[in-house]
Amino acid sequence: MAPRRYLLLEANHEQLLERPPKVAVLPWGATESHNHHLPYGTDVLEAGTIAEKAAEQADAQGAEVVVLPTVPFGNDEQQLDQVCAVSVSTSTAYALLRDVVRSLVTQGIDRLVIVNGHGGNHFQPLVRDLMGEFDILIVVVDFFRLCPEVFEAVFENPGDHADEFETSVMLHLYPDLVEMQQAQSGSANPFQIDGIRQSGVWTPRPWSATHPDTGCGDPSTATEEKGRAYCEAIIEALGKLMVSLANAEKGMLPYL
Repeated sequence: MAPRRYLLLEANHEQLLERPPKVAVLPWGATESHNHHLPYGTDVLEAGTIAEKAAEQADAQGAEVVVLPTVPFGNDEQQLDQVCAVSVSTSTAYALLRDVVRSLVTQGIDRLVIVNGHGGNHFQPLVRDLMGEFDILIVVVDFFRLCPEVFEAVFENPGDHADEFETSVMLHLYPDLVEMQQAQSGSANPFQIDGIRQSGVWTPRPWSATHPDTGCGDPSTATEEKGRAYCEAIIEALGKLMVSLANAEKGMLPYL
């Protein structure tokens, strides 16, 4: 199998010189427990594979895109009591993202898509600062928020971590890594302080106290078919976004 020019880990210098990318894609995950049945690298695997498959579709349509290596660590400060969870601070994430952006801009690549696979990663303040400093358009995609109409039609009882949705996606993408016989209920202990759970009020969850099995949402109704239906929709949507960005001309809002 020949090296795929849209994957930086495979592409060689000759390929990139012949067809320089206009759009870079940076998958970003996290390393943390996902209930007892999914791998610690779930967010990394999902973000990287979905970005790869979307870039394949974009490349087939003539878009000059390249997927960078996946960042494996995210913000997991509230999960650090879990064995082998790894967290990076916001300042570290900013420094890493800034160096990626600086490198790309130096090479004339001025469009970047961040494909985020972890709910604890929040890039908006970082992107605002970096777009003020560098001449680049940065687009953040939380893949798990794409195609909400498909999400609602496919999933019966989603939570937000190692749940029916995420388990279904992994059953589709990496079935050999899913140990369904080990899955636990994904039940949650609610906050006990009045008022904190109302709309407009937020505080981080002390994860192991609120989610004893580290999951949030019942994974028992997950199926490969559900994962495939949702993945097909979001990969198509993400691929179309990459094509649009590659074809964009300076002056087209918000690419200024």
